[in-house]
Amino acid sequence: MIALQALVWVLGESGRANRLLDLTGLDPATLRARAGEPALLAATLGFLESYEPDLIACADALDLPPAALVAARQTLEQA
Repeated sequence: MIALQALVWVLGESGRANRLLDLTGLDPATLRARAGEPALLAATLGFLESYEPDLIACADALDLPPAALVAARQTLEQA
């Protein structure tokens, strides 16, 4: 659930959304189709981790500590 909320947060700002699409090579249709897949959600959280200001801003928006986003990625990667 945390990762899906983070994905929604990323997509809420066009600059971040475009960066995610550029880095993953996904197009919007594929992103929508795969939005619930653990690998895509883990990649989204990894994307946030790669730029600490976004990680912190997303955590603040979701009212979570940044470590919760990191832990969610680790859990998804083990799924």
